Amino acid sequence: MTTPQSSALVGGGDTNYRFALTALTSLFFIWGFITCLNDILIPYLRLLFDLNYTQSMLIQFCFFGAYFIVSIPAGLMVGKIGYKMGIVTGLLIAGAGCVLFYPAAMLEIYGLFLLALFILASGVTILQVAANPYVTRLGPEQTSSSRLTMTQAFNSLGTTVAPFFGAWLIFGGVADPEVSGVSKDTVSTPYFILAATLVLMALVFVKLKLPDMGRVDAAAPLPTKGGAWGQRHLVLGAVGIFVYVGAEVGIGSFLAIYLSQSDIGNMSTAQASHYISWYFGGAMVGRFIGAAVMQKFAGNKVLLFNATVAVILVATTINSSGALAMWSLLFVGLCNSIMFPTIFSLALQNLKESTSQGSGILCLAIVGGAIVPLLQGALADATSVQFAFVLPLLCYVYIAFYGFHGYKPRAFHSVAQAQEAKS
Repeated sequence: MTTPQSSALVGGGDTNYRFALTALTSLFFIWGFITCLNDILIPYLRLLFDLNYTQSMLIQFCFFGAYFIVSIPAGLMVGKIGYKMGIVTGLLIAGAGCVLFYPAAMLEIYGLFLLALFILASGVTILQVAANPYVTRLGPEQTSSSRLTMTQAFNSLGTTVAPFFGAWLIFGGVADPEVSGVSKDTVSTPYFILAATLVLMALVFVKLKLPDMGRVDAAAPLPTKGGAWGQRHLVLGAVGIFVYVGAEVGIGSFLAIYLSQSDIGNMSTAQASHYISWYFGGAMVGRFIGAAVMQKFAGNKVLLFNATVAVILVATTINSSGALAMWSLLFVGLCNSIMFPTIFSLALQNLKESTSQGSGILCLAIVGGAIVPLLQGALADATSVQFAFVLPLLCYVYIAFYGFHGYKPRAFHSVAQAQEAKS
């Protein structure tokens, strides 16, 4: 039986929309799994290639840097071929990136690993550009935040299980890599499995009968001057996505390193890696809760609350030690839960024919996952890993501002006209 709440979530109980959302949910799971594997790669490749913190963060720099390079072309492409074929294209490109891990492992070249990650991330970027707005369009606009949050919950499910399977498959279940060492050969195993899965999913999506959406009529007038770029809430939302992804990735990237320190968790890197699942598991639980909460409360209010709590938790971990520092940082994952889908859906409000362009801009901002962790790595090299968490703290301060005021739909030229009217 379909409840009134579930009907609102999927667009008035439309069967096609429910089926489409179910199919899209699998994509959110798989790219969450792929993204979280980076957090497993960092501490181990740092040991294998004797990298400093800044060099280690090149893994995230190359992965999330693809969003900056690919997002705008992806938005244009999706506008021409539609959401469904955009998803198929993204899956195939991501699969090609996974295959490249084999020669990278055999030749033992760090730079080739980075290239493989870039190609893999390019495919994931196209998936993001197509799938996120697809979800927001499959139902009423007023419940788009709740709908996207629910599908993002399965993205978090992928990030939750990835540390367990990734650590075992990539490193062969080595208990303590600092002592035993690990084999580079096994790195390619999970990515071969992912490549086969991605290609299979692409074939499935080709056959699926999904609502035909996403194509932009080139002759249709844009809703605002300058298209999506002319919308203040979209641009501020892009900054919000930049700092959110940067904070989430920065914390996740340093989590195993941080928890292994003697004054924090006092454990091996291998043991600390398993706690990455606690961090992303909190995001998963929070997204299921948030999907229900935002049926009753405005998305911007929930965003403001979560960002404020995240500021308090990060400030606590910076100024404490032991179990308090450890668990306060892990609980930030719970606060992260609704941030990406809520910022994304708030930023896409009222864009109409510029929705694909706006999605491309927002996915462009995911480059924050490349920039912020790299800066955090440089700060950690200069000071300490613990003090470097001040960068994520500042990111959450901005997100609180966006939830309080920056989300309000308003075009830049409308602001200028209002100022002229006052004068």
